[in-house]
Amino acid sequence: MERPEEHVEAKAAVPGEPFVLPRNRLSNAIDRVIITAGDLASWLWPILVAVTVLQVVLRYGFGQGSIMFEELQWHIYAVGFMIGLSYCADVDRHVRVDVLAEKWPPRTRAWIELIGLSLFLLPFVIIVAIEGVPYAKSSFDFAEVSAAPGGLPYRWALKSFISIAFVLLALTAFSRLTRCLTALFGSPKPLPDNGKR
Repeated sequence: MERPEEHVEAKAAVPGEPFVLPRNRLSNAIDRVIITAGDLASWLWPILVAVTVLQVVLRYGFGQGSIMFEELQWHIYAVGFMIGLSYCADVDRHVRVDVLAEKWPPRTRAWIELIGLSLFLLPFVIIVAIEGVPYAKSSFDFAEVSAAPGGLPYRWALKSFISIAFVLLALTAFSRLTRCLTALFGSPKPLPDNGKR
């Protein structure tokens, strides 16, 4: 029978190499949702550039500043950034401080990841996702609009992305948690060839 420590890729034992957790069917299914959301959100960046260029041309070319376009830039950036959190965590491109961890064996790193996800990240993102719902609902109930004259209406739409983004981040954390369990205990069963998505 295969020992649990053999589930983590052997190359992760080399200092400086990326720490890669084995994939399983559940993590792949969740990751497809996160990647799809990230791919859709990536279209916000060209839109943001277009709105910014339009705002600059209107302001400096025609002397016509627009609070609406300015707020639209903030809203697009906020939504793209919030959705991007789960995508970055899923593809493991978020900020890490691996000064010590890169020297640890893969099994130790998997345990630390498991503890960090289950005790810190998952509870935090679940609380924010739950608390974000009444925050957005209150904004909807009061038909909250921008305080600036000429600003955007429907402030609740932006506030609703707090819960959406943190639900996606919770899914990402859960996916990584299952991958840690695969690395440490062999269950859920790892996919062959590291289960490329």
